[in-house]
Amino acid sequence: MIKAIFFDLYGTLAGFTPSRFEIQSSACERFNLYPTPEGILKGYATADQFMTKQNTVRPVRKMDEEEAFNFFCEYERLILSGSDIKVSVEEAGKIWNYIKTISYDLSIFQDVIPVLSDLKSQGVKIGLLSNMNQSGRSLLEKFNLVTLVDFAVTSLEVGSEKPHSPIFLEALRRAGSEKGDSVHVGDQIDSDVKGALEVGILPVLIDRDNNHKGFFDCPRITSLLEIHEVLERL
Repeated sequence: MIKAIFFDLYGTLAGFTPSRFEIQSSACERFNLYPTPEGILKGYATADQFMTKQNTVRPVRKMDEEEAFNFFCEYERLILSGSDIKVSVEEAGKIWNYIKTISYDLSIFQDVIPVLSDLKSQGVKIGLLSNMNQSGRSLLEKFNLVTLVDFAVTSLEVGSEKPHSPIFLEALRRAGSEKGDSVHVGDQIDSDVKGALEVGILPVLIDRDNNHKGFFDCPRITSLLEIHEVLERL
């Protein structure tokens, strides 16, 4: 029986508003570049994998200003490559600087509140695990999840990013659950799926953009509304 479920934040519970395509299109248009919606999804999948790999070696949150800028120049270049747009690192940096002037934020996906409410009513412990450089409490307050999520653990608090084990082990401690009766839901194969497997937690890949149709190493869903069916099979 599953006693605890942990959720990633970005890409799992929350996404950008305006959308990533709208943000990128607005910036790129100033440079006479025109990405496609499908290309942006593809590019972000590649760029987010790049970020995951970086966080396993030297977390972005620990970089100085110059290092972080150089990282995001490459990050932006990878995003645009999904639309077969080839730019230099220098050009990518100019686009990234303009993106930073655009007002945007993260907002909760529509399927989140009903699913969390239902799980909460069943007595399941719910945790939030995020590599964001903020406190867990501030994230719960920002997204109005205080009454639905029992706790949040961030890389800032434990000093280690997913896929490394400390953040997962702290989640188990706070939930008071065992590895075998806990599930972690996330959108990244390296940080979420492999990170959970490494400590023995059951992973579920949420693939909202259908970037991983051929992935079968763990249950794969495209909406949180499918999580109940997965839990029934575990």
